[in-house]
Amino acid sequence: MSVRLLPVLLFCMFSNVVYANWYKQHWDIMGTRVSVELWHSDKAVADKAINAVHKEMQRIDKTMSPFIKSSELAYINREAANRPIKISEELFQLISKAQSISRLSNGVFDITFASVGYLYNYRKHQRPDQQTINKQLKYIDYRLIQLFPKTRKIYFKQKGVRIDLGGIAKGYAVDRCINLVRQLGIKHAVIRAGGDSRLLGDKNGKPWVTGIRHPRHKANYVAILPLQNTAISTSGDYERFFIEGDNRYHHIIQPTTGKSATASQSVTVIGPDATTTDALSTTLFILGSKKALKLVNSMANFEAIIIDKQGVLHYSSGLEQPRLSNKNN
Repeated sequence: MSVRLLPVLLFCMFSNVVYANWYKQHWDIMGTRVSVELWHSDKAVADKAINAVHKEMQRIDKTMSPFIKSSELAYINREAANRPIKISEELFQLISKAQSISRLSNGVFDITFASVGYLYNYRKHQRPDQQTINKQLKYIDYRLIQLFPKTRKIYFKQKGVRIDLGGIAKGYAVDRCINLVRQLGIKHAVIRAGGDSRLLGDKNGKPWVTGIRHPRHKANYVAILPLQNTAISTSGDYERFFIEGDNRYHHIIQPTTGKSATASQSVTVIGPDATTTDALSTTLFILGSKKALKLVNSMANFEAIIIDKQGVLHYSSGLEQPRLSNKNN
């Protein structure tokens, strides 16, 4: 499947829409805003789908949050360096997926970033000093994770290694929830978790319209994308961050330095599934525009829009140049 941008219709974002048989709900889960919007002629079916999305998001959060002590991920971080431990099929497969993207990117995407990343607290404006980072850097290496497919076990080769699925779990959750609503016979829906979205069908016979926000001007958009039947993920340095002096400290950690990546301001990836677009948006953000475009252009079915550290817009070879919103002029 090649991703093609449909003609840009800016008025779609601002025109009045008839919401007969359209149902919407949102919650704060997984440390972000989760929302679902769907169409069905039967309110009972729509309500069932919305409840299913809510429950699934909560289940995944309770399984994969590193901040919930009872989560399976927290158990892995406590025990996997002591001995190989058996884990659920779901988590084993998602960690395997993360590892495959680590290999594809030569370690640019690395869930062991948490070995340093856990020391940052963006709400409290806390960060580790250089001495602490230097001490912890040896634990950031995806090759320190050993997986045993036959027994479904995981082992950390060094004590001090931690993992965090923040760069892939939200996309995975969105994919799971789209599959749930599809199984209920729903053919038109969008499910979002923070910067990750999965679009099912279209909206009122028109494409879903997604805006890529300006990374330095919250109310503005740099591009408007009409899309359908696809996934889209954006990673940016403007959601979880604080500024200290001339430095912006944000949650996208470069594995080689243990510090916030500086090559980009925002990266958006479009592709067939949100699990992969989620991980790729993080990967491309860290790589910077030149290497990022080389990687995404080598991958079938995926496209990217990159805003580099100077605020310059770049786009992958399969996309026509996005039309700039008038708000950004």
